[in-house]
Amino acid sequence: MQIVILCGGKATRLYPLTKKIPKSMIKIERKPFLEHQLDLLKKNRIKNILLCVGYKGEQIKDYFEDGKKFGVDIKYSQEKKKLLGTAGALKNAEKLLADKFLMIWGDSYLPFDFQKAVKFFNKFNKLGLMTIYKNCNRYEPSNVEVKGNLVKVYSKKRKTKKMKYIDYGVSIFRKEVLKYIPKNQVYDISGLNQLLIKKKQLLAFPVRKRFYQIGTFSGIEEFREYLKNN
Repeated sequence: MQIVILCGGKATRLYPLTKKIPKSMIKIERKPFLEHQLDLLKKNRIKNILLCVGYKGEQIKDYFEDGKKFGVDIKYSQEKKKLLGTAGALKNAEKLLADKFLMIWGDSYLPFDFQKAVKFFNKFNKLGLMTIYKNCNRYEPSNVEVKGNLVKVYSKKRKTKKMKYIDYGVSIFRKEVLKYIPKNQVYDISGLNQLLIKKKQLLAFPVRKRFYQIGTFSGIEEFREYLKNN
């Protein structure tokens, strides 16, 4: 299955580290973070990669090229005039997207079995899937409430006692969802998820292994420690 990696943001929280390079090119243990992501995807038998790039995206394209020397096939969708948000980046890549595709963030490392999530998604005729982790406010505030196999509530602002989970960072979508995303406008995945929840079209897939991220300086150090111990 195709996977989309969203790596076009400016990563201002990591200034001055990301003033001259995109977040995906931050070196961790002598390799750009994106290269660690590609290694993980290969282990999960995923080699069809679409990179949505924006801020300083040429650096990513120059380093990874078509992906052959990394054992994968890479295509690019670039936001040239302005950054369109996470869902806007998907809309911008519409012509390159498969009928069903995985999606991850460009700053997330997610050590779990991607194929199990794909099999689960294929069992149901739904438009989307959110992987969820039983966080119980441990790493970040829990923001997901589940009912059966569906996401019932997803909110970073409105908290309830039933929110035990957090968005793990892997989504699966059918290309049909793009009809809900406005063209050439800033639009985020959170808005798309809210719409799918209302339509009862967003599956919930629980994951047991914790996630890692490089969106913060503390997250970078945690990921470095993870690599040293694994």
